[in-house]
Amino acid sequence: MESIFILIPISIILAFLIAYFFWWSGKNGQFDDLEGPAHRIIMDDDDTAAQNETGNSENREKPENEPER
Repeated sequence: MESIFILIPISIILAFLIAYFFWWSGKNGQFDDLEGPAHRIIMDDDDTAAQNETGNSENREKPENEPER
């Protein structure tokens, strides 16, 4: 019975903290774009980023030990 006097205030404080952080995240735009991150994962830009850093892959010089394609 004594544990109820401790658990009820703790649960009320926890509920208010959860509600506050939910409100704060909504106010700061955490839920504005729900589909954008999902589409960014699917789009694979690793190959194009590597080519942009080194230049066009057709214009770069081939090493002597690299076979023709």
